[in-house]
Amino acid sequence: MKKILAILMVLVLALGTLTACGTKEDEKDDLKVGDNKDDKDDKDDDKTADDTYEIGLITDKGNIDDKSFNQGAWEGVLEFAKANNVSHQYYKPEEASDLGYLAAIELAITGGAKVVVTPGFLFEVAMYEAQTKFPEVKFILLDGSPHTADYSVFETKENVASVMYAEEESGYLAGYAAVMDGMKKLGFMGGMAVPAVQAFGYGYLQGAEDAAKELGLGAGEVQVTYHYTGNFEENDTNKATAKTMYQEGTEVIFACGGSVGKSVMAAASEAGAKVIGVDVDQRYDSETVITSATKGLGASVVQVLESIYKTDSFDTFGGKTTYFDSTNEGVGLPTSVIGDASADAFDRFESFNVDQYNTVFAKLVDGSVDPIREITVEDAGGVATAEELSTNLNLTGVKVEVR
Repeated sequence: MKKILAILMVLVLALGTLTACGTKEDEKDDLKVGDNKDDKDDKDDDKTADDTYEIGLITDKGNIDDKSFNQGAWEGVLEFAKANNVSHQYYKPEEASDLGYLAAIELAITGGAKVVVTPGFLFEVAMYEAQTKFPEVKFILLDGSPHTADYSVFETKENVASVMYAEEESGYLAGYAAVMDGMKKLGFMGGMAVPAVQAFGYGYLQGAEDAAKELGLGAGEVQVTYHYTGNFEENDTNKATAKTMYQEGTEVIFACGGSVGKSVMAAASEAGAKVIGVDVDQRYDSETVITSATKGLGASVVQVLESIYKTDSFDTFGGKTTYFDSTNEGVGLPTSVIGDASADAFDRFESFNVDQYNTVFAKLVDGSVDPIREITVEDAGGVATAEELSTNLNLTGVKVEVR
């Protein structure tokens, strides 16, 4: 009898232990609160889910270390929050949907967030709902404007700072640099023909055009294969498309489509060819990346946070869309290498250098160069024909083939 009681007692204790562990793990999964793994000296590392965080960032369907929008925006939050001793945390939605994003926003606000940062156009519909539901909270929406799901109503309320970027300028710098470096056969692989990707591509063509003129190249001497993949994915089809371009002699592809870039880098690595990254400095992802057409994600987040916490001037951003460009750290090519102050960020070019870059960048700042951002396109999906690109962007030195 004693043996039976002892066995029963062990079983009860074991079951109690398993239930406690399971509950803890379930709560953790439900919250999806970031743990700052890459930020070991962050003052919030020792906080629990019961503590409050004043600045919250919601990731999109990617991770916080995606080397793209999530990471770039989070770095801005970290820079400001640490310097000003403001508690901060990131939250990963349960699902990548409008409802999932809105639920994550609500979770952050329940957790004490007075400011919520949402990186990317995927948050536009959720933000349209959140701005009305939480009028006391200030929101920073990067690369998007709040609207209804059917796009019938666009409205940015006073508690939302809609931040956009002049992608045509950083695209321009990328195309200019490639041709000035001696490349004459270029490629462009955009994800989908949404405004930001279109602007990157249009700028890329215009930069290549101006460089061709400076070098005295003949009509059509620079050739560009222009393609939209129809997605933002890393997959075999996108890799095969890039591989074909390289086999046809393309020297560099501007990979402008999120994870499409991974497919292009894989193809470039096999072909011994080159890639231009996008949004953030992607040289750390692959030796094939010679430069990146970047957006100042972190810098823009810092500037808006400063308007909230330091200068009491959020009204300069709230209720409107603000474009960050070459004049306010909004766009550019990388000019430094992380962790090595003496390194040359242009070392993967054959000849294009920082002095040439500074010269052309100054022209964007003073307005003597002003790339076209939008053109009229007949296709309902936004995909321009070669003729539309050539005519509307005034291309002569550059010959475009659209696929």
